[in-house]
Amino acid sequence: MNIAQYLDSTYLKTPQQSGISEEETVQKDKELVQEAIDHGIFAVMIRPEYVSEIKKYIQERNSDVAVGTVIGFHEGTYSIEEKLAEASQAIEDGADELDFVINYKAYIQGNLELVKEEFLKGTELCLRHHKIVKWIIEIAALSDSQIADLTQKISGWAEQHFDHQDLPHIFVKSSTGFYKTSDGKPNGATFEGIRIMLDHAGKLSVKAAGGVRTPGDAEKMISMGVKRIGTSSALALLKDEPAAGVY
Repeated sequence: MNIAQYLDSTYLKTPQQSGISEEETVQKDKELVQEAIDHGIFAVMIRPEYVSEIKKYIQERNSDVAVGTVIGFHEGTYSIEEKLAEASQAIEDGADELDFVINYKAYIQGNLELVKEEFLKGTELCLRHHKIVKWIIEIAALSDSQIADLTQKISGWAEQHFDHQDLPHIFVKSSTGFYKTSDGKPNGATFEGIRIMLDHAGKLSVKAAGGVRTPGDAEKMISMGVKRIGTSSALALLKDEPAAGVY
């Protein structure tokens, strides 16, 4: 199985979080790109402030590696207006795919109107510009029944409000990788959580993010029906080496 074509090679730490400079962060992003070019990895997933420079870097190498970025990251509690402004800038800067953190805290509190509105407006913006849009629901923060319900609601809203031909461009994604869990519980994709998402995603695709540690894990996720995998250890996965990152 060629798992490289399913991978989003990911680096989402700020310089402050990683303890390195802006220049070193950009260099790390460029290294991700080169690895993606060399090994057939589908996309790189980076922070929005670096999209413009990394898109230019890819174009200079005549590569078709996709550039993904995150919106409302990582808390998801940004206002709708803030998320749309951040997404609009990322699109202008050349992002091919935008992974929004849905306001899962608003969902947990029962504010479905807000969650639905940001989903519809964010998705419409991306589809209008012919971009892939993914919605991160942060499964580590949700119960199994909430994972099922929120995934199903996103699927239902998509089918009700967008054309059938647009649905392949809308994903539901598991995790940010930054959620703090207790008792050593996983904060990324689990087989159980992904199965719930797949069972309730309808015509939408599912992205498993975080927690995919081995080629066997990746192959199992793909066999289950996952269309994309987000990982900070893409190269290690391909080489069957120990994954160095936590995502």
